[in-house]
Amino acid sequence: MEAQLRADVCIIGGGPGGCATALQLAKHGADVLLLEKAVFPRDKVCGDALSGKVVRSLERLDPALAAELRAQPGLMPSWGVTFTAPNGKALRVPFSRQTGMGEAPGAILPRLDFDRFMLQAVKRSGIVKVLEGTQAKAFRRIGAGWEVDLTTRAAPIAEGPAPPTTGPEPRTSVTAKLIIDASGANSGFSRQVAGLPMHPRHHCAGVRAYFSGVSGLDPQGFIELIFLKELLPGYLWIFPLPGGRANVGLGLRSDMVRKRKADLKRLFTELLATHPQLRGRFAAAQAEGPVQGMGLPLASKRWPLSGDGFLLVGDAGHLIDPFTGEGISHAMISGMHAADVAAQALREGRTDAEFLRAYDARVWKRLGKELAISTRLQQLAAHPRLFNFTVNKAAGNPALADAISSMFNNLDMREQLKKPGFYLKLLLGR
Repeated sequence: MEAQLRADVCIIGGGPGGCATALQLAKHGADVLLLEKAVFPRDKVCGDALSGKVVRSLERLDPALAAELRAQPGLMPSWGVTFTAPNGKALRVPFSRQTGMGEAPGAILPRLDFDRFMLQAVKRSGIVKVLEGTQAKAFRRIGAGWEVDLTTRAAPIAEGPAPPTTGPEPRTSVTAKLIIDASGANSGFSRQVAGLPMHPRHHCAGVRAYFSGVSGLDPQGFIELIFLKELLPGYLWIFPLPGGRANVGLGLRSDMVRKRKADLKRLFTELLATHPQLRGRFAAAQAEGPVQGMGLPLASKRWPLSGDGFLLVGDAGHLIDPFTGEGISHAMISGMHAADVAAQALREGRTDAEFLRAYDARVWKRLGKELAISTRLQQLAAHPRLFNFTVNKAAGNPALADAISSMFNNLDMREQLKKPGFYLKLLLGR
């Protein structure tokens, strides 16, 4: 079966970045088609943490949607993050000084649930056309627009995994004036058309699994980032979930994986079973399913986010935080900017690369300073003595701990971490 579809904007990918883009474009009344290769609900290998930036981004996108998210039954409030240094010393960094009061700034919700929540919101808009089980296979420039070949599969009758397909798959194509690629870390468009490479120095490999029966989970939903000497400059995370469950994983820069010839799945299993900081907590834990791998293109290097007739959103634009690994908020933030620039481009009939570079400028103005600081923090994390020293000092000095807490929530304060004078003050105990 052959069919020809048309839209002003074709969004590739129905994750949080693609959905935020679609919802923002719906405000502009744009003619939008969103393509998602999976059939929801579908899982995403991720840490499941929704930072305060995610919640704030959702509030700016749609306050009612943010309130609806907070009411989700599987959502667990999160009040902060605990950093554990290589020597085992821990530093609790609340997202807010008002920990435990009012609404938590962050949350933890499995991506299976959050992504479905976002896509359902897009469908409810009644403006954006959504095609699930539809993959973009090839891209051709036609005049000032695009023709995209699609491969589709039938959606299931009820929610759940899609049934196996038999026989030839129906093929369609879509023509569009603009493509917004939000298809994630493994984006074919980003690699093949936009030309963004997978550079090991600016890429992270990770694994994760779900566990039940993990001991010592924080009652206030603090996520844990554990910087083990064996993993520097990477870390192991533990994100608590309702019912005593946890999302547990580790990440390490891909150049270090190659250099060390590391088998991350095996290393992950060994650390949980034998490391002094972990083995007691996982002694009675049960894995729920297999250990799964993922790749994270990091924003420690700036790549172009736009070109003739296209914009890259979130992971497809390599916008993952180099220090924390956070990508959801950056996908949503960049998606909303992409929507605003795309709407303006359509109004003015300008989809050329020069006009669309306004998108790059907007994203880097919003995220550039923060990502530069995170890149510096990633570099500092590679030095265990400095990391141990900083955490030890902060753990014994409430005023200093409060200052560091502010640094992770205030860019002007975080800027201090780039200055040698900050560490001199630490040394002198000021």
